[in-house]
This record gives sequence, C-alpha cells and structure tokens, in this order.
Amino acid sequence: MRTLKVDNVAQAYLELLEDRGVDFFFANAGTDFASLVDAFARREADGKRAPRPIVAPHESVAVGMAHGVWLATGRPQAVMVHVTVGTANAACGIITAARSQAPMLMSAGRTPITEEGLPGSRDLYIHWAQESFDQAAMLREYVKWDYELRTPAQLEAVVDRALELTLAEPRGPVYLTLPREVLAAPVEAMTITSPSRRHVASRRLPDPARLDEAARLLARARRPLALVSSAGRDPAVVPALVAFAEAAGIGVVEVDPTHVNFPQSHPLHVGFTQPSGTDPAVAEADVLLVIDADVPWYPSLVRPPADAAVIHLAVDPSFSRYPMRSFPCDVPIAAHPAAALPPLAEAVRRHADPGAVAARRAVVEEAHRSRRARWAAEAEAQAGWPRPGFAWVTRRLQEVIDESTIVVNEYPIDRRHLAFDRPGAFFGQPHSSGLGWALPAALGIKLGAPDRTVIAALGDGAYLFNEPVACHLAARQQGLPVLTVIYNNQQWEAVKQSTLAVHPDGHAQASGRFPLTSLGPAPRYEEIVRAFDGHGERVETPAEVGPALRRALAAVREGRQAVVNVLCGRARD
Repeated sequence: MRTLKVDNVAQAYLELLEDRGVDFFFANAGTDFASLVDAFARREADGKRAPRPIVAPHESVAVGMAHGVWLATGRPQAVMVHVTVGTANAACGIITAARSQAPMLMSAGRTPITEEGLPGSRDLYIHWAQESFDQAAMLREYVKWDYELRTPAQLEAVVDRALELTLAEPRGPVYLTLPREVLAAPVEAMTITSPSRRHVASRRLPDPARLDEAARLLARARRPLALVSSAGRDPAVVPALVAFAEAAGIGVVEVDPTHVNFPQSHPLHVGFTQPSGTDPAVAEADVLLVIDADVPWYPSLVRPPADAAVIHLAVDPSFSRYPMRSFPCDVPIAAHPAAALPPLAEAVRRHADPGAVAARRAVVEEAHRSRRARWAAEAEAQAGWPRPGFAWVTRRLQEVIDESTIVVNEYPIDRRHLAFDRPGAFFGQPHSSGLGWALPAALGIKLGAPDRTVIAALGDGAYLFNEPVACHLAARQQGLPVLTVIYNNQQWEAVKQSTLAVHPDGHAQASGRFPLTSLGPAPRYEEIVRAFDGHGERVETPAEVGPALRRALAAVREGRQAVVNVLCGRARD
C-alpha cells in the first residue's frame, strides 16, 4: 500500500497516473482544468517529472500525439480536453484510435454540476451553455468504456478500470469525464495499491482444432495467399509471419497496410493492393489466410474464386464493431497473430508435402522479382516529367532514409516505392480515414523515441487537416524536430478518382472539370514552418527533390523541424 500526500483529487489523479506508468499528459485546457493546472505547478515545485504535461494547441493534435507515443513505446498515455466542445474537436482522432486499436485514457472536464456552494462551482456564462445531457454520447460508439468520476473515494478504482479496459484486446480508447468540483474536492491523504493489481494485458490463444483445420487447407492448397493489413502493430508478428510463410511456401500481400507486416525484401513478399486497390493474386488463390485485415479485398473490384477457402485470423476476426462486413469466412481463428502463427506453421509442416511447398515458393519468388522490376521502371519513367510524380518523390525518399528512420504516411505514399523490412519503421493512415492524424502522430513518435528520425508524408489536403500551425507550435515548444514532406498536387485526388470510378463516362470526365476537388492556387506551405524557426523549401522539378530532402534532413538532425513542399504533377501537366 502507498499513501499519497495530496491536497485535492486533482493532485491525487496525477499521482495515480504516475504510479500506473503514464509518461505524458496531453492537454488542451479550459476552465475545468483549474485544479489540474495548480496540481502540475505543485509537482513541478516538487521536482516530479511524470506524467509530463504537454500543451497541445488543438484537441486533434493532443489525441494524435498520444496515438504516436503508443506506436513508439507500446504504453498508453493520458489525454484531456475541455468539456463538450473539446470532446467534439477530439472526436475524429478518437474514431481513428478506435479503428486502429490504439489504447489511450481519453478524458475531458465536465461543466460544473453545481451552480454555487462548492470549490469549482459555476462562475462563468459558459458553464451553462456548455453542459449537455449526456456528454459521453458523442464518443460512446467509438470508445470501449465511458464513465464519470463521481466521488474522491472511487478515484483509484476508476483509473484502474480505465487502464484495464483500454489494454484489453481488442485495444482502444476509453473516455473519462472529470467534473470540476470533484477535481477540486479536498483530500488530506489517499491510500492506493502500488503497483496496481489490474490491467495486465495478455495474448488471446487460438483454438487448436481451428488451427489444424486451417493447416490442412493450407497444406493441400495449390495457390495459397496471405493477406495482411495491421498485424504488424505487434512487432513480434513480423518474424512469426516470416517463419509461417516459409513453412507454407505462401506469398504475402499487404492490403492497405498500416504497419510493417512483412519484410518487403523477402522473396515471399508479393506486393501491395496499390495503386488499383486490388491484387490479381486474390482472384487466383484457392486458399486465403486473412491476418488482421478488416478489408482483405474490395468485392466490387475483385473476389476470390467461389470455391476458395477463406481463413480469418485476428483477435476479433469478424471485426464485430463494424456495422456491416460480409466477407466469407470458412475458418475463424480468434487469437493474437503472434500467438497463432507459430503453431499454425508447425501444423502446416506436419501436413504439407515439402515438394509442393518448394514449387509454390518458386512461383511466388518469380512474381516478387518481376513485379519489383516493373515498379522501379514505372518510377524512373517520371524523371522526365515537368513536375515531380508521386512515385518519383517516394523513390527519392527511399534514398535518404536509414535504419533510424520512422515514416508516418497520410495518403501520398505508394508502398511499392518505399521499402521497409524493420518492424515499426512505417505507420500508414488508419482505415477510418480521419484526416489530421499523421503529423501529430509523428510528433508523438518523436516524443516517445527521441533518437529516431521521424518523417511525416502528407498530401496537401491532409496537411491542412493536420492543423499545421498547432503542430509546428507543439514541435517548437517540445523540441520535436520532424520532417514533413508535402505531396502537393493542389487537389483532393481521392475525391477526383472516386468520381472517375463511379462515373467513368460522366460529365466531369468529359469536361475535365471536377468541382469541389481543387485546392489551388497552392499556397506556400513551406512558409508556415519558417514562422516557427523551421526549415522550409519549395520544390518544383524532379531534379530538385533529392537535394531538398537531404538539406531538410540535415536541418532536422541539427534540431530544427522542416517542411519540403513538393509541387507534384503528371506526365502531361
């Protein structure tokens, strides 16, 4: 047991977060933070370093930075925003965290309950207008748990319940509201259990019968295929998947990958569902192993053969929080991939013919070689374009990264042109598509892994959603030199391409006019970072890309944040 020597609940809350291993407290503050501001001042006077208070100039930046620290360290962090309005601004980031299975203790103040009579009672006009009947309703569909702290006596139980559930599989954010009067409530001392006896995370193990069923299907398959999106969120999955693929002689396709799931240089790495959104191998496979992939293929574009067997492996293989998801599943394996893949590999070895495995592997390795030669030729063909093409910029980015680099991507990077083998070296946009994630996440990764070089790759539209002024201010305040590369094509490319896909012979295609998609004339985004003492460059030709990236990285390694604004185009622009 440990006795906390505190004056009020706010002080006890911070003491408890420190005891439970929370490193950072990301905040966008309001009048509900009064007791917390005072509590942090006391901790500073006492020389206490954790949780470290981080000012986030926008709520989405606070949530994104907490998400990034989780990616870098594997430890959930605390976020707090201002009552209902702060929760509303944070909602997109919480949706992203939920669909990414990123744990965090998300909290918000609550408008004072009482109109008078207590420390913290209402004393401003906003304390009436900001109150809602059910504040947590804004987030309830996307958080695993929500609660309001009601009395000092339950503080330890509430915090431990929050941390317990955020780390339980499948992981995700939780939401706690903290009324101002409760935070200000006097407390002479509080006794807690230290360390906590709760929130011990564990891996979900597979059903042996399902493993054997899957292994038999994979062993006798002629054209098996593994599809994976997010399993690499646990770095231990990557070597486990390599060992399984080698045992089965199976090719691996990364489907809209959010992590490094499989080493790209490995000869069994077939490719990505880019740029078309599909892979022809899906239509040819007779057995598919879907590993932590919420959308393994797009049914309107490609389907496996009708008689193909489909195996889904994930902690929640049916993705039960998605309202509609109709992919066939002949064998569900509800387990953590790191726990299931080694015994699955062993079962395949028992059932498979070594000659058949070798023959399958030879076919996959040839596809690996031929595809990569074609990809390289496509990128190098852009050398003569008047403006840099996306593939050209990404290939030049490949030339400047090293083993210490982490790349965070929000839409421009085609993974065919940027290779990673090391787990944790790449994080792609979450499948919720809530723009505004990558740059705050990059700052959080840099905060959690200060020795790494961090690069955020963004489209120009995504950069606007990332609250760049708030991000560059946070970067300067916290000393987080990150390189931002903007693939600037002066339009919402995704909206344009969606229009062409739905109406290939429509009026927009015929006229060449796509209303609601233009972001031109392009502003000088590189000037924004200069206002925060950063390094900014504008690039307009293919030859300028490589040198500009090297200069920007030199600035970052000297401790300055940097932006390279690349005006991208096409062959006939």
